[in-house]
Amino acid sequence: MVSTADSTMSSPFETFNRLEWKNLNGHLTNTLISDDLDNLHAVNEPLTLEEIEDIYFPLAHLLHIHVHEYQRLHGNTNDFLQRNQQKLPFIIGIAGSVAVGKSTTARVLKKVLSFLPNKPKVDLVTTDGFLYPNRTLIERNILNRKGFPESYDTKMLINFLSEMKSGKQNLTVPVYSHMEYDIVENETQLIENPDILIVEGINVLQVNSQRTSGSGVFVSDFFDFSIYVDAEEKDIVDWYVNRFESLRSTAFQDPSSYFHKYADMTEEESTKMATQIWNEINRPNLLDNILPTRYRADLILFKDSHHFVKNVNVRKV
Repeated sequence: MVSTADSTMSSPFETFNRLEWKNLNGHLTNTLISDDLDNLHAVNEPLTLEEIEDIYFPLAHLLHIHVHEYQRLHGNTNDFLQRNQQKLPFIIGIAGSVAVGKSTTARVLKKVLSFLPNKPKVDLVTTDGFLYPNRTLIERNILNRKGFPESYDTKMLINFLSEMKSGKQNLTVPVYSHMEYDIVENETQLIENPDILIVEGINVLQVNSQRTSGSGVFVSDFFDFSIYVDAEEKDIVDWYVNRFESLRSTAFQDPSSYFHKYADMTEEESTKMATQIWNEINRPNLLDNILPTRYRADLILFKDSHHFVKNVNVRKV
């Protein structure tokens, strides 16, 4: 079993344990309620107020420093160039394995960043919306490679980020349905001039996307800060298998679900199927395409076996 935490590299990061990180928060004290938790966490993924206060409040504080400096640089550059260019969104990328909890991290961060003193407008985009439609994947005989670099319309994603960073407003992005396991036709998400944009997806720090984008420009070139959500592979596998079983007994029961074919499986059959999918698809993608991008991030959230952040690694400045 390969550990996603092991590395022989000299670390460019400062490492903080949970208590050390918690004590770094200087001012963010907004209160969330139980309804917030219900809307923020994913299936089989525990989330507590303590986790948000201990991990995400200090993270928001750190990001506030970066956003403030970004805006100050914008103003000073405008003065130097004698121009009045509009401010551009501060873009945060969030990467990590399937089932590691990226989506929850993104949703929590979106919520907590909105508490910052200037009450910024924060939008969230997932790169699932930039997957090719199933019909395209089938035509190319790569439906079983969904999530691999070649399954994304990387050129479209880069064009979207380029437009964001050029100051264009009111942009739309495609919407992906996990229930349908496909892009939703005639449905888009409107992004209206955010102060902060979070871009979440397994592929956001990859550089091998150049093969599919047709250029030397990478998705991460547009990020002002990036986060990698990490854990031991054995824990991620457990989370994936448990999530699959939970969905089998709930969402997969819906006849309209793409995965309804798994609904009548026994728990043992469900575990076997999920493990097979992990070993044949998700594990190779993790080892070949996702994990190698970890050290390109500015910050790494490392989780323990209970899905709570154990350590935070911050790139040295």
